[in-house]
Amino acid sequence: MAENTVVHQSRRKTLKLIRLQEQLTGYLFILPALIIILIFGIFPIGYSIYMSLFNWQVTKGPFIGDKNYLLIFGSWWNLLVLVAGLGLIILGSLVWGKAFQSLNNGQRLAHIAGALVLILGGVIFVTGWGMMYETGNKDFLNSLIVTVYYALGTVPAEIILGLVLAYILYQDIVGKEAFRMIYFLPYITPSISTAVVFQIIFSSRETSLANRLIGFFGVDPLKWRFEPKPVLKLLGVNVSGLAGGPSLALLTIIIFGIWSFVGYNTVIFLSGLGNIPKEIYEAAEMDGGSKWDRFWHITIPMISPVTFYLTLIGFIGTFKAFNHLYVMRTPSAQDTVITTSLLVFDRFYKANQYGVATAQAIVLFIVIMGLTLAQNKVMGERVFYG
Repeated sequence: MAENTVVHQSRRKTLKLIRLQEQLTGYLFILPALIIILIFGIFPIGYSIYMSLFNWQVTKGPFIGDKNYLLIFGSWWNLLVLVAGLGLIILGSLVWGKAFQSLNNGQRLAHIAGALVLILGGVIFVTGWGMMYETGNKDFLNSLIVTVYYALGTVPAEIILGLVLAYILYQDIVGKEAFRMIYFLPYITPSISTAVVFQIIFSSRETSLANRLIGFFGVDPLKWRFEPKPVLKLLGVNVSGLAGGPSLALLTIIIFGIWSFVGYNTVIFLSGLGNIPKEIYEAAEMDGGSKWDRFWHITIPMISPVTFYLTLIGFIGTFKAFNHLYVMRTPSAQDTVITTSLLVFDRFYKANQYGVATAQAIVLFIVIMGLTLAQNKVMGERVFYG
């Protein structure tokens, strides 16, 4: 009996040693990646937070705490009001969404309550934004608006055009391999060189390619990259503020962004279409489903994971975009093309306001993280994984 106990304890020790060796081996495998993430990922973020707490201009100055952040928001009360409004909007959206699951009286009351909370949240959010815009850093807040314009102008168009092109190229057409390569070329071409080409195309000269093209339709030459006026105002709609939309200068950059990334989306959508079993289409065709029915009820749900992925990285990418924006911006376009990434760059490298720039970068990081979490919550629940 004693011998069995000794043998059993010996086996336990051996198993523990084996498990310990396996764990150590696993940690050794991930150690290089962990070191790289810590040095080039976590440390820069932590050091940026540290710099944002000082009056850092070329050299480290005195500790100033949250003053660099107060320059952005005006006061913490302004930020609190804005966040409260945003929270009510999210709460109202959740209540509103659940109300559609049923049409009984209780859900109808929830529907009304959700609508009221949404309206209240919107009013509080706008109030907080107005207070922040009055007392905070108008340049930074305006850059956020420009960034949102750029994101909303590029990402939906890239998704829709990418899906349409992928669906066309997925059919049995002549030369589809060549078309796939042609559409993907803008994505792998250096953005600096292609941005310079777009500078020439959208020049303000009457002989530029863009002005010649619109001349065929009887439109007078435009300034394009040099025009700070909103597109709606150029079309004769007298609007101002946020409702004015992006400027014509920003629109030219949006066109470049769509041209650059639609090919990438096309290729990713093609891989998603290739994973849809053909038997599903055949069964739907036998049941009398038209091409549109098959596209809407089979293709769209089956590639929703791909759509979710492209939308997620698309919005993250637009908020971090820099190279082509830096090349295509012009002084005459004023601040209508200054996105947040460009503003942070100017504050850091041109104005040498390191503390202010790092504080703005941290706020941009939080905005991107918040948008990512919101997209995961809103779109993640609607993704069909089979």
